[in-house]
Amino acid sequence: MSDFFNEMFQSGSVRPPYARLEDWVSAMPAALRSLKQAEAEALFRRIGITFAVYGEGGDPDRLIPFDMFPRVFSAMEWHRLERGVKQRARALNAFLADVYGRAEIIKAGRIPGHLVWGNEAFEKAVVGFLPPKSVFSHVVGIDLVRTGPDTFFVLEDNCRTPSGVSYMLENREIMMRMFPELFQQNRIEPVEQYPELLRRTLASVAPHKCEGDPCVVILTPGHYNSAYYEHSFLADLMGVELVEGQDLFVDGEFVWMRTTEGPRRVDVIYRRVDDAFLDPLCFRPDSMLGVPGLMDVYRSGGVSICSAPGAGVADDKAVYTHVPEMVRFYLGEEPILQNVPTWQCAKPDERRHVLENLSEMVVKEVHGSGGYGMLVGPKATREQIDAFRSRITAAPHNYIAQPTLALSTVPTFVEEGIAPRHVDLRPYCLVGERIELVPGGLTRVALTEGSLVVNSSQGGGVKDTWVLAG
Repeated sequence: MSDFFNEMFQSGSVRPPYARLEDWVSAMPAALRSLKQAEAEALFRRIGITFAVYGEGGDPDRLIPFDMFPRVFSAMEWHRLERGVKQRARALNAFLADVYGRAEIIKAGRIPGHLVWGNEAFEKAVVGFLPPKSVFSHVVGIDLVRTGPDTFFVLEDNCRTPSGVSYMLENREIMMRMFPELFQQNRIEPVEQYPELLRRTLASVAPHKCEGDPCVVILTPGHYNSAYYEHSFLADLMGVELVEGQDLFVDGEFVWMRTTEGPRRVDVIYRRVDDAFLDPLCFRPDSMLGVPGLMDVYRSGGVSICSAPGAGVADDKAVYTHVPEMVRFYLGEEPILQNVPTWQCAKPDERRHVLENLSEMVVKEVHGSGGYGMLVGPKATREQIDAFRSRITAAPHNYIAQPTLALSTVPTFVEEGIAPRHVDLRPYCLVGERIELVPGGLTRVALTEGSLVVNSSQGGGVKDTWVLAG
């Protein structure tokens, strides 16, 4: 693991952000560490923080493994990341407003039209419609990886319904309960204001027909959804109603919520339901999760949907390659955060390069997520590589490829003691009247030695993410 940047140790000494954790670790005997780990798992289980995966047998209420060793950023490191994430969120929203409007970036030849108009996430139902404040993606999750002291890359963008923020909040809550002395010794920026910032962001994009204080709800597919815990958790903390499609109905120009005191008008829907299921009259007619007529009300300015239908075209992995150009085109700035070098298999020259170097590449499905549909070349068998070669050859436009990055590591508690494990980071950028981030995010950790796949659905765990006050 020595080839990878260790975020705590550099040249045999502890890096400054981690300086006060060295004594904490050395003073914790193995027995106490095991006791604390069991305590953390009991707290997660009692609170109900679980993650079910569709199509899996076994425990539908399995815990995401929680690692007690925090990941730490200095104030200076975070300042740069924050600026870069906000810049990217602005560019992605400008792109969405453009491609559903005049499509100037396509006319200018900066991005191929087929990547947008031929994309399955492009929703013709919202062409020509501009949401309040011109915001399409209200919660942007930017997945970041680090390869050196000053080197960060954007792995992918999540513009639809990025999940995991409940883990960011609960990781902090549990660390504060178990190790209050750490928070007395270190000046750590808080994250608990996120639900209030989210509520304020959603209220700020209320539709023009809204009268008075906007009524905000969270629309969930229901308790069988893998992220249902997060939906109910956020609704509680925000003080808003958690609803399913059957709790809402359209009457006239508005959406209404059924309550024990009669119908109540809804102004803003924070939806955690995929586009295809939002409105059976507009999208999938067999959907039981949405609200018939919702899109008519949305287009007429009677309700806001966050994030907007069609926002997913901005986080497609083929479109991702053009985000730096979006920053230059819309903002007139150079990107603060760089993309991972990416080859598009739809291009013959790039496809040839990928096929010749599959054993060294990470190959991803353009529409894939959750760590599925992916090849990690250096860890793959010959059979897996041959299978991907056939898939790419049969449908090249479905795949992109990237080099295998030397992801940074953070010390992690494992059975044999403490060992470095690979991590990524997902900060959550809120976009409404303002653009805001809480200082931190979700750090995911690949608990298997040598693994680069951090996704919860693939056995990854989570850590608390600290940003030290400047």
